[in-house]
Amino acid sequence: MKNIVIFGSSGHGNVVLDCIEKQGKYKVVGFLDSFKKKGSETNGHKILGSEYDLPYLKDKYNLFGGIVAIGDNWNRQVIVNKINSIIPDFNFISAIHPSVVIGRNVKIGNGVAIMAGVIINANSRIDDHCILNTYSSLDHDGVMQESSSLAPRVCVGGNLFLERFSSIGLGSHVIENISIGRHSVIGAGSLVVKDVESFVVAYGNPAQVIRIRKAGDTYLASRSITVSPLVNSIASNF
Repeated sequence: MKNIVIFGSSGHGNVVLDCIEKQGKYKVVGFLDSFKKKGSETNGHKILGSEYDLPYLKDKYNLFGGIVAIGDNWNRQVIVNKINSIIPDFNFISAIHPSVVIGRNVKIGNGVAIMAGVIINANSRIDDHCILNTYSSLDHDGVMQESSSLAPRVCVGGNLFLERFSSIGLGSHVIENISIGRHSVIGAGSLVVKDVESFVVAYGNPAQVIRIRKAGDTYLASRSITVSPLVNSIASNF
């Protein structure tokens, strides 16, 4: 099997680890994580360093590639960009649990994480670095642009168009022929019955726009995270 690393050793990283081990295509030699002590262990795998150690680790372990296992869409892309600046030709692999059902003519990009029980129906397209979490369902002709995500138990109808960096929250439902703009978040347990614009938070039954949001605003934790001026200055590029 080909050697790979996982970037991020949090709970999401360990779910991705489980998918890769059950997939049986790659051997995980360790995690890379800037926030944990080098040499410590997670689920029996060592923290080998951070993304800045990649050139050394690539040679040491003859790395085939890796995957960024960070649940937040924006932060995942930030790490992807860092990796590309360090090793421009780095190979991002996808982690697909063997229980996943994939229909005909489905296109899946690089660095995608697809968890247990997911169903992806015919003619759908999933771009680079997306997440389809446990038991989520993407119906026919759905499009997920890069670094977007479906939380566990999300169910969407046909012809969804989910733009870059947007997220549909835990257990939400989306009817057919819906577009959701970039950098938007659909709150947990919502029912989306009409299009949602970019840079907003929407939730409820039916889902309504509650407030605007900025690129990089947190949505996976209750605490607020300050977005740096640099992040705000480049947000319009995504």
